[in-house]
Amino acid sequence: MTAIRTSFMSGEDERQYMIREDYEIYEKYGAPTGATALHYHDFYELIYILDGEFSSLVDNVTYFLKKGDFLLIGRNVLHKYHFIEGKHARSRRIVLWITRQMLERLSGGEQDLSLCMERGKGAVYHFPPHYEGILRDLLVRAAMTDVPDLEGMRGKRLYDRAQLTLFFLYLNELCEKEAFSSGEKTRVHHELVDRVNDYIEGHMQEAISLDELAEQAHMSKYHFLRRFKELTGTTVHVYLNNKRLIRCCELLQEGEAVGTVWGRCGFADYSSFLRNFRKEYGMSPTSYKTYLGKRESAISEG
Repeated sequence: MTAIRTSFMSGEDERQYMIREDYEIYEKYGAPTGATALHYHDFYELIYILDGEFSSLVDNVTYFLKKGDFLLIGRNVLHKYHFIEGKHARSRRIVLWITRQMLERLSGGEQDLSLCMERGKGAVYHFPPHYEGILRDLLVRAAMTDVPDLEGMRGKRLYDRAQLTLFFLYLNELCEKEAFSSGEKTRVHHELVDRVNDYIEGHMQEAISLDELAEQAHMSKYHFLRRFKELTGTTVHVYLNNKRLIRCCELLQEGEAVGTVWGRCGFADYSSFLRNFRKEYGMSPTSYKTYLGKRESAISEG
């Protein structure tokens, strides 16, 4: 039997953005040392564990994954991958990045294929072998670099989209069944991060001090700052800034004007907003809105 060749991304690769406008799918092997910093993106992420073990912090929950698990991560959700020495070195997984616009296109107006990705900020599922096999085969086919007896990249892209459409049709049906949702043994809920999240979300337009957040956590500021970094791998300041920028991007995607979005997200002034936005995204908010429009057009015409 001819070996199946799939698109490959190194575990050390730090890239957490898409080069294409619609979706990308890769096989990754080994410890995820390139993506252990807290990050987020405006597309969905799905990870399927082919072999070994893997763990990830998604929002305020750490998930411990094993062979056969599917991890679903929503858009604009802060997350990071954990690396445990000697435990994750042989992890093999398929990683799918896909935009909401692409899922809408695959849906074709018949069914909303993004529902499974919108059920929460993060979720883990483990399906019976028969269903897992169907999903695995569809993902692997979409990740193949070439298809026997199929010539040309145009044909390959159509083939991939057919596999992904079937994949999300099955996935949405299976995710409706509560019995397939992974149990409490596979996750650890972090109440501290939860409290901080809730307070930030409820006071997004305001200036938020470290003292306020420490009070919400019922801890001294010193212990709060240390514990928060232990859990998330980042500082409270960076975390708060990321939450504000995430909300800014969501508002820009909804059509909010660049000149007003900064005030709704708690930045002290426009110059502070602009500086932080450029640092995080490498472009101005105006350029970002232009990029969103071009991406929408590319997916519609693709």
